Amino acid sequence: MLEGFTLVLVLACLPAAGNFLGGVAAEVFDVSERSLSLALHLAAGIVLAVVGLELMPEALTADPPWVPIAAFVGGGAAFVALERAIGYVQARTGASEESKGPLAIYSGVSIDLFSDGVMIGTGTVINPALGLLLALGQVPADFPEGFASVATLRRTEMTRRTRILMSLSFAVPIIVGATLGYFALRDAPEVVTLSVLAATGGALTSVVVEEMLSEAHEGETSPLGPIALTAGFAVFALISVYVG
Repeated sequence: MLEGFTLVLVLACLPAAGNFLGGVAAEVFDVSERSLSLALHLAAGIVLAVVGLELMPEALTADPPWVPIAAFVGGGAAFVALERAIGYVQARTGASEESKGPLAIYSGVSIDLFSDGVMIGTGTVINPALGLLLALGQVPADFPEGFASVATLRRTEMTRRTRILMSLSFAVPIIVGATLGYFALRDAPEVVTLSVLAATGGALTSVVVEEMLSEAHEGETSPLGPIALTAGFAVFALISVYVG
């Protein structure tokens, strides 16, 4: 049991490290809005591939399969509800326009990383090899996500020290998610475990559409955006084929 949980923690640290290194890269290099848009398109393509090539095919092996399908929709709805709740709290607490931007970025990335952690923890319960594949697949997605997050924060008045501390703190939600996914589901029926995997896929899909791609089109965009999206999908497809 301890060995299994240790594996989960190690796997969860892989995408967390990818996210942090992406943030460090954004601190070192000046990035244009076009580069930011391309990075987000690349990350979006990888996340969509994770959901389409690994999460849902695995989830649909459940009996009956309609349960994880319903959970997929529920995961998307849960993300939307949580996003609105965060916006409501920010409005009620009177957050300034200057602070809403960084808060929105931090909450959005944290939700995404928490979902990654749940996915890794749940996948490891099903099969350690699946957990490894999902963790490896998230590394190239979280690198551009961390890059885009810090690059966006650089446009605010936030200090470099605060940005670096924020990047480091992104490890917390993914480790918490992985811990919950592992301990809450290791003795659960298979249909429950697979439904949680599907719900995570629904939440990640919503993150891609509502957060990543929306952010990618807010500033100056590049005509290569769709190519970066499909290239991201192809990157995870290669990982899935040659590692899986």
